Amino acid sequence: MLASATTKGAVVTLSDDWICNASASDLTSQLDAGATTSEQIVEALTDRIALIDAPGTDVELRSIIALAPDATVAARRVDDERSAGLVRSRLHGIPILVKDNIEALGLPATAGSTALLGRPVSHDSPLVARLREAGVVVLGATNLSQWANLRSPFSTSGWSAVGGLTANPYQLDRSAGGSSSGSGAALAARLAPLAVGTETDGSITCPASLNGVVGLKPAVGTVSSRGVVPIAASQDSPGPMARNVVDTAALFEVLSGTIGVVDRVLRGTGGVRVAVATNLMTHHAATDEMFRSAVGRAAERGLSTSDRTVTEADAKVDADELTVLLCEMKDDLTSYLTTRGGVGPTTLGQVIEFEDHHRDVELPFFGHEYFEQSLASGGRAGDSYQEARVRNLAWALDECLEPALSDADCYIAPCYSPAWKHDLLLGGSGSGRWSQVTRAPAIAGWPIATVPMGLIEGLPVGLSIVGRPGSEATLLCVAFAFEQALGLIESGALTPSFSIPRRG
Repeated sequence: MLASATTKGAVVTLSDDWICNASASDLTSQLDAGATTSEQIVEALTDRIALIDAPGTDVELRSIIALAPDATVAARRVDDERSAGLVRSRLHGIPILVKDNIEALGLPATAGSTALLGRPVSHDSPLVARLREAGVVVLGATNLSQWANLRSPFSTSGWSAVGGLTANPYQLDRSAGGSSSGSGAALAARLAPLAVGTETDGSITCPASLNGVVGLKPAVGTVSSRGVVPIAASQDSPGPMARNVVDTAALFEVLSGTIGVVDRVLRGTGGVRVAVATNLMTHHAATDEMFRSAVGRAAERGLSTSDRTVTEADAKVDADELTVLLCEMKDDLTSYLTTRGGVGPTTLGQVIEFEDHHRDVELPFFGHEYFEQSLASGGRAGDSYQEARVRNLAWALDECLEPALSDADCYIAPCYSPAWKHDLLLGGSGSGRWSQVTRAPAIAGWPIATVPMGLIEGLPVGLSIVGRPGSEATLLCVAFAFEQALGLIESGALTPSFSIPRRG
């Protein structure tokens, strides 16, 4: 019997604390055994959110923007289905949080901006529809870096006009990363076992690393981005996040409609060739040393690795990527806004006007310089777009990814140093350091997975795994090898230490 359970006659009753700390896989086992219900899980998580997340609570994480009004009803429905012998997937009855730039009926889908607040969506995005079809319970929407963090070079990750500033559960004055800040922080704080983030360049990778959770950005197009407030179609990709690799794999199966990913992960890494990108370091000494140690421990357990140098981006590559993103955002965000219901801006230009008019709410800490540059770019029809995109792809594919993977299935590198302190006054990432591991796969639209590798002064750091389109299962397989080799899940090391207030 579970240490956190009590017995009433022949019935095992799980504590709220056990439920909140349990993985999706463990919750599924208890649902199968009849030891809990989806309704009880939703209630336990909702109570925890009320205690530590909202403004005015003792912890005030601000990781969640809204709770789904029908979560309890949905939980009862999937409980009834289970009782009738209908289990739609291995995640049937498990609650999930989705980033608030993803359309889901009953949730605001604001992208963190009051320009979209009060403009209800008329349908679920395809990815949310897949979740519901699989029996997953949509619990709420997570905070994010506003407009997915392509608004200003001086922005603070994790801040939005709607949700405020998301805190890192491991140390509340530290960044939760971005732009999927709330998804990472909520997972670490045990507010849900599963979450969905989105990434254009680093927006799942960063919060996964900084919050000590697992994240996967699939290849662009693998998970539908329709109904997601866009930045750029060539790089935007929604993806699964969880506290362990198997749960992430199970969620990827649902989101992508792929079968057999969990089984592939559990079979191990036999035959997988892993290249170690020895030059893609963060230049934070403790993080880079932890990465080297992690590689050594995984190799001792049979992971096949070889060292190599992976071509790094220069200022021209970065400038071309920014040009591409700004041009595509000019077209894609305006196209999205014209179809969004309710009263409010329907073009990027109108968003800028709205934010200027409501600058006390929208622009109290930083501006919208990138929006202004995007509007002036001319979009994909502008003179600079095509040449920048061609150069960008040539660098990412011909100079970086293809040579790096010429005789390997994936390559690995550390991604971010420990979380830096918030700085709303000056913005940016402060003293944070990071490698270039996200750059090439972002530009090319290739997949990247991130898994925790340990704690430095009580703050998580992760490593990332890059592979070809269609290799997501392989990347998760390698992530699982590191998870097993490092033993962080079993040891309980990846648990924030803040205290939970007692009710009553």
